[in-house]
Amino acid sequence: MSSTRPIAPPPPAPKPGRVKVYRALYDFKSRSVRTRVCLELNSFLQDQELSFSEGDLMYVGDEQPNKDWFKASIGGKKGLVPANYVISENVEELPNPLHEAARRGNMDMLAECLRERVSVNSLDKSGATPLYWAAHGGHTTAVKTLLEVPKVAVSVQNKLGDTPLHAAAYKGHVECVRLLLTASANPFIQNQDNKLPIDVTKDADIGALLDKAMKENRVNEDDFAEYLADSDSESA
Repeated sequence: MSSTRPIAPPPPAPKPGRVKVYRALYDFKSRSVRTRVCLELNSFLQDQELSFSEGDLMYVGDEQPNKDWFKASIGGKKGLVPANYVISENVEELPNPLHEAARRGNMDMLAECLRERVSVNSLDKSGATPLYWAAHGGHTTAVKTLLEVPKVAVSVQNKLGDTPLHAAAYKGHVECVRLLLTASANPFIQNQDNKLPIDVTKDADIGALLDKAMKENRVNEDDFAEYLADSDSESA
């Protein structure tokens, strides 16, 4: 029997395109402009070392030209920032800026995050997406904007099992419910208390919208049959 120890598998590759957001705690002045040849495209690519001031937001991608630099965007301007600045105490990481913008209905910040490719489907500590918090707060414009992002996940459940539709229904935000249903939000999903969105609302208009959606959009025949059976027993 061989005594050779098995080789550990390599660590998983990071997901491409991930963007982290930092707030600069100190000023930084650029010192040069670097030009390199992009052989694949047979063209010149200029990567400018960015200057920034205390308080500026830095959108830093996971792509590094080399170990000394990160590609970043600051104030809509793209370029390079020193890696040792990003990984030091010179910056403060903002863990969920898109969630916070959605929670507050801050459309300027929300639009900036989306423009800088912050993930629309990222999860915070509660397991919620930005769309959940926009719906929870009744921020109709934010909900509409997030729903327009390609491949946005409409019916993600947080750690309590609630979806954006649960949040909007519970809080009584009828226009948010309408937008979510138009975007094919699933009204048959139950949370950890076995409650559907229609079970958590006290608003008659929202109840009517959800009832209509459940009867017209048969997402799951078993769920639909169970819903009709419950409705019949309640009316008996």
